[in-house]
Amino acid sequence: MADSVYTVAQVNAYIKNMFTHDYLLSAVAVQGEISNCKYHSSGHIYFTLKDKQSVISCVMFAGNRRGLSFSLQDGIKVVVYGRVDTYERDGKYQLYASKITKDGLGELYERFIKLKEELEEQGLFSPDYKRPIPKYCKTLGVVTAQTGAAIRDIISVAKSRDPYIQIVLYPAIVQGEHAAKSIAKGIKVLESYGVDTMIVGRGGGSLEDLWAFNEREVAQAIFDCSVPVISAVGHETDTTIADYVADKRAETPTAAAQMATSDMATVLERLEDLEQSLRRSISYRVSNGRMRLKNFEANLKRLSPESRVAERRFFVMQSEERLRLRMKGIIDEKRNRLAIKAGELNGMSPLDKLSQGYSFTEDENGNCVNDVAKVKQGDRITVHIKNGKLKCQVDEISGGR
Repeated sequence: MADSVYTVAQVNAYIKNMFTHDYLLSAVAVQGEISNCKYHSSGHIYFTLKDKQSVISCVMFAGNRRGLSFSLQDGIKVVVYGRVDTYERDGKYQLYASKITKDGLGELYERFIKLKEELEEQGLFSPDYKRPIPKYCKTLGVVTAQTGAAIRDIISVAKSRDPYIQIVLYPAIVQGEHAAKSIAKGIKVLESYGVDTMIVGRGGGSLEDLWAFNEREVAQAIFDCSVPVISAVGHETDTTIADYVADKRAETPTAAAQMATSDMATVLERLEDLEQSLRRSISYRVSNGRMRLKNFEANLKRLSPESRVAERRFFVMQSEERLRLRMKGIIDEKRNRLAIKAGELNGMSPLDKLSQGYSFTEDENGNCVNDVAKVKQGDRITVHIKNGKLKCQVDEISGGR
């Protein structure tokens, strides 16, 4: 048994000191293939350098990237210059890169480039074959592992956006020897099931981890599928053959779920707006229709036989009244003129003269006696006065001879 007991920090500090004083590890060049390459938002690059027997974790800080003339990608063979040191807090050692140069393409990456070129030449990547993703998806098919972050993210996001959506999972093998066949079968099964949209993918990983999505069998299955396919393999920086063949490429499974579904809250809000707009439009059309109907009814009533008869009757009544007034006016005018003439005639009437004391005399034969020469003494005469006549005998005649 050891005589002394050390803390974890003491052990890690001791190991770090060993690395620091090791001349070989302070300036080393390591050849290998890049895997799990991640560009951090801080500007640092984290990756794994590997060969057939082993792997080592690496980091290139943002300050050393100025001398990097190419983009690091999984599968590229490189030579990394730097120092091997420990991260004292975690007790892990890694290669701190100060310079990186290319050392040729890895075997997997070469296969990737070769298949990509072949499929592109065959037209599998052509935009002419890309189908639009349905705006409203009722049944969403997902080909991915039954467990893992990918399916959890897809279900969570899809259900939060559309609680009514049906999600059908085909639990595929997404890594390893049988993964490509399992993924291709899942695509065909969900196609026959009749889903509206399909998501094919998995979470992030190295080039080897994602290799099933770079197989020709999977690419052909996606291309032949009659259902629109969204590829959601890995993270934003991961790109596979499946991404090029699919109808849409999503940066992550979460983004794929957002792409495949509609935000029902927004849809329902839009429907409510449309409903209100439709109600207003219907109300306006009904009101306008009623007004036009009333106008038609008024016109029809005005043009009906009954209305025309009433109109003619009213016209006749007005004409009759105008005729009556006209006749009354004429009669009144004639009466006035008659009264004037009567007055004038009355002024010339013998009766009027009689009423003033004058008289009219006639002989026995009814002849007017207006001259004393027409009678002689002893003749019988009749004298007419205002209110009667007098039978007289001429006793004496004077004057006039």
